[in-house]
Amino acid sequence: MKVEDVKNVCVVGAGNMGHQISLLCAIYGYKTKCSDVVPEILKKADNFVNTYLPGRVEKGKLTKEQAEAARNNISFTSDMKEAAGDADFVIEAATEVLDLKRKIFADLDKFAPAHAILATNSSYIVSSRIADATKRPDKVLNMHFFNPALVMKLVEVVKGPHVSEETANVTMDLCKKLEKVPVFIKKEVDGFLLNRIFRVIGKEAQWMLEMGVASMEDIDKACVYGAGHPMGPFRLMDLTGIDLTYIASMEAFRKSGDPADLPTPSVVEHYVKGEYGEKVGKGWYDYKKPEKK
Repeated sequence: MKVEDVKNVCVVGAGNMGHQISLLCAIYGYKTKCSDVVPEILKKADNFVNTYLPGRVEKGKLTKEQAEAARNNISFTSDMKEAAGDADFVIEAATEVLDLKRKIFADLDKFAPAHAILATNSSYIVSSRIADATKRPDKVLNMHFFNPALVMKLVEVVKGPHVSEETANVTMDLCKKLEKVPVFIKKEVDGFLLNRIFRVIGKEAQWMLEMGVASMEDIDKACVYGAGHPMGPFRLMDLTGIDLTYIASMEAFRKSGDPADLPTPSVVEHYVKGEYGEKVGKGWYDYKKPEKK
């Protein structure tokens, strides 16, 4: 298969990443079906599309015709079988839990055409831990977008030992068709490239906060005004989701058994309180607007 053969895309998961990846594909001309098991998430994703596209037209980023075409290209459904039935390329963007992903890929293997590539957007779990849940391991790989997927240019494409050259090449080419900047990772490694770097920075930042070395605001300022980062590690965690940090850390611990991989006490505290970051209005920072009197 070549990238020109990719016409229909299926995205599994309509959450923060999934609905943006879906809309990205739709904007670039791919017939895209996005599935999720939670009706509220599907409704929220559909509302996002209906708000985002007119906004891009208003800002002159899209023509009215382009926005209408994108709206016609994207649909949402609770039926994964329907979404994957005619897909040439599938992108899974579900929660970072290995057993869940293995179940999804086993189902996708039954639902999607034999030629379809099955990619996971996982930010930590390597595809070799998922591929054997299918009968097409050579077509299963990591295709990791960054949040927000409509804005961030980087995509990490990871070629595990089971992945064919054709699968890797088509995925790299699809990234370019979506006007992303793909980086090719030759060997599987937990966390891939950027998250391994950010994990070290984040762990050190949390240690300094918990040891009373500095406030989170000043740690974030140091990274922004000293290292030139667009945002500090605490603000970044709020953007990507403290729940994602917690779940990914727990998955790493289950695999390694090393207590150093456990989430820090402060992350656990926010997670237990449901303070996941921007998407819920509170995380390390408070994003709730004061009520008007």
